[in-house]
Amino acid sequence: MVVRRRKKVARQRGSRTHGWGLVHRGSGNRGGVGNAGKGKKSHCKKPQVWGTDYLGKHGFIKHDAVPVKAISIMHVEQSIGKWVTAQLATKQQDVYTVDLSKVGYTKLLSNGKITKKINVKVASASSGAVEKIKAAGGSVTKE
Repeated sequence: MVVRRRKKVARQRGSRTHGWGLVHRGSGNRGGVGNAGKGKKSHCKKPQVWGTDYLGKHGFIKHDAVPVKAISIMHVEQSIGKWVTAQLATKQQDVYTVDLSKVGYTKLLSNGKITKKINVKVASASSGAVEKIKAAGGSVTKE
């Protein structure tokens, strides 16, 4: 005798997940593909990945990068008097000498005009800044 029973698809009509639980849905209802959205609802089983960095965005951080702190020659000329009084720079006759790494700067930029003779020691400098300081009678020494 042949056993006649209803097909599984007919039996699953009206059930939300058709016997697959919550893991076999399409990506449209949960907001992503892969494991996106698992364990984020209160009625789901809480996953073991909570408390780790599994969920969320994770950017790229370059750990060996040295931040560049730049100063223009206009600001160097404006601040050179304060640096001499704070003993971060020296003045001999009409020539100022400053080490920008002691002041906290790593790069010298060419913005502005310079009228004083300044000897600058710095890690890096733009070519325009070097030309302007040499034209004013100073010098730039790169470390």
